[in-house]
Amino acid sequence: MSSYSAPSPPAPRPVGVQAEIVIPVRNEERDLAPSVRRLHAYLHDQFPFTTRITIADNGSTDGTWPEALALEASLEPVRAVRISRPGRGGALRTVWSQSDAAVLAYMDVDLSTDLNALLPLLAPLLSGHSDVAIGTRLARGARVIRGPRREIISRCYNLLLHVTLGTGFSDAQCGFKAIRADKARVLLPLTADIGWFFDTELLVLAERAGLRIHEVPVDWIDDADSRVKVISTAVADLRGIVRMGTGLARGTITVPVLGDPSPRGLRPQPGQPRSRYGLLISQLARFIAVGVTCTVAYILIYLLLRGALGAQAANALSLLITAVANTALNRRLTFGIRGRAHAARHQLRGLIAFGIGLALTSGALAALHLASPRPSRAAEVTVLVLANLVATVVRFGLYRSWVFRGSGLLGRRPADHPKPVKHQLLDLSE
Repeated sequence: MSSYSAPSPPAPRPVGVQAEIVIPVRNEERDLAPSVRRLHAYLHDQFPFTTRITIADNGSTDGTWPEALALEASLEPVRAVRISRPGRGGALRTVWSQSDAAVLAYMDVDLSTDLNALLPLLAPLLSGHSDVAIGTRLARGARVIRGPRREIISRCYNLLLHVTLGTGFSDAQCGFKAIRADKARVLLPLTADIGWFFDTELLVLAERAGLRIHEVPVDWIDDADSRVKVISTAVADLRGIVRMGTGLARGTITVPVLGDPSPRGLRPQPGQPRSRYGLLISQLARFIAVGVTCTVAYILIYLLLRGALGAQAANALSLLITAVANTALNRRLTFGIRGRAHAARHQLRGLIAFGIGLALTSGALAALHLASPRPSRAAEVTVLVLANLVATVVRFGLYRSWVFRGSGLLGRRPADHPKPVKHQLLDLSE
């Protein structure tokens, strides 16, 4: 599949229930039965709409599937579906694509979100007021209990989405979402991710299709036994952002218009001037987007390494990892350089440019520890971010004047290249 396409709207299906609530699970035999029974009791006793609970087992290797079958046999209406391939996104796409419900929703099995938010989530979709609804932990009115690391990661991720993809929704990652089935049948074939980035991908497509997204501030308590692998999930999310951003910028992702036009600024405007000043602004915007992406990755990696390494070692290793990615992304996205010609030279020069960042950030850390022998993690991260902002300005000048000089492509934007971009993850080895 080389690009997204815009299929014709499918014919309406007969409605079985008003809402289907999917619980995607993998190796959750301990939490599955208590959570499903609690949700079933709530829907039976307090919910005014007809509903179905679907347990979507995706690749469990423990006793989750037998537990799901037992719940299907003892509770009505509960059903169990088994998908052999692991991945929350793939499980949701499979179940939602086959559903006969008017509204499709999902919840995490730990029920971290208070069930009292379920009616405000579904009612606007069933009434026709909105097309998509999401629980948000980052909007005013939400009450959240979770550790500082997850709070920082969540806010950085959503800020990154705003900067790079121009999103307007506040929380892409809360496991509490719903969509009208008629809209889902058009958008689901356009999604590619089968993992955690599926939520973000579907929301970006929905927003650009002009659908109205309703946000519900939720009461949310972090699951201390969460099985989410932070590093691999963060890396996958960053790669997903790059893939979507590249596809949308180059026009290889085509999104049908299903509602009101997207807010101004979300869609590229034709006929924009291509002066040197305009080119500089365009390159600067792309450079900043790449910089924000790599800064968020840098912070995540630093926080994860800091527990096992000292501050200087964690900083140096985090900077080295993101330096290689930053040079590769800027090479392709900011300055439009493709192919392997001079790639090694560009990486070497990019590492030298990042040496300035290492000197700045290391000096800033040393000054902080000199002023305060035992600073907090928040203080360390704040000082590093400020130092990185200064280094970013210097790097942009070096990239334009030296790192990629002589490639013959600095006067062209990435969109000028006729070579199509395939629907795949970027190869950072170029």
